[in-house]
Amino acid sequence: MKPYRIMLADDHVLFRQGIKNILENAVDLTVVGEAGDGIKLLELLKKTIADLVVLDISMPNLRGIEAAREIKAVSPDTKVLILTMHREKEYVYHAVSAGAEGYLLKEDADTELFAAIENIRKGKPYISPLLSGELTREFIQASRKGSPLSPSTPLTLREREILKLIAEGASNKDIADLLYISIRTVENHRANIMRKLGIKQTANLVKYAIREGYTSPGATSDG
Repeated sequence: MKPYRIMLADDHVLFRQGIKNILENAVDLTVVGEAGDGIKLLELLKKTIADLVVLDISMPNLRGIEAAREIKAVSPDTKVLILTMHREKEYVYHAVSAGAEGYLLKEDADTELFAAIENIRKGKPYISPLLSGELTREFIQASRKGSPLSPSTPLTLREREILKLIAEGASNKDIADLLYISIRTVENHRANIMRKLGIKQTANLVKYAIREGYTSPGATSDG
């Protein structure tokens, strides 16, 4: 059996290295690449074939859920396993809606990582045991009603990047410097984001970003 090619994305280097060491002890698994943020991950995927991407939600530049959406656009055959500390069911809904095949809590990783990978490798979905019971019931109920668990976003990739930075307290100049674009371009993107979402105040934009998983409350600025 040829090795199952895995790519890792997590901004915590020591944690990423720990997962890599665990995976490389398995004879049929190989780590083909690593990235510390979502943008670098997507760049790496354009050059390297991966069967599975294991990624965190809380990453700089492009968060894991948004990265999952882009992975599916760039490389539809690549599977996605979210490996995160976030237990809130809303994160699971957004991850699944973004195309992720698995959702594993970091606290379960020591006992469940290989099980999660094996399930996904066999074409089966996977959710951490600590979450699966309640979530399975809610997924079943939602599917019976024909209602989505999470709405799709009308925003482009660039707009989602900018929304994340706005929610984290970055000024228009900060965003322009980070993304190597003009302040006028940032202002135009900001206006388009607010128009598409029907939001008129920055405070409500930040609330939307937190609710939709673009950022976490602890990452936002008080100013």
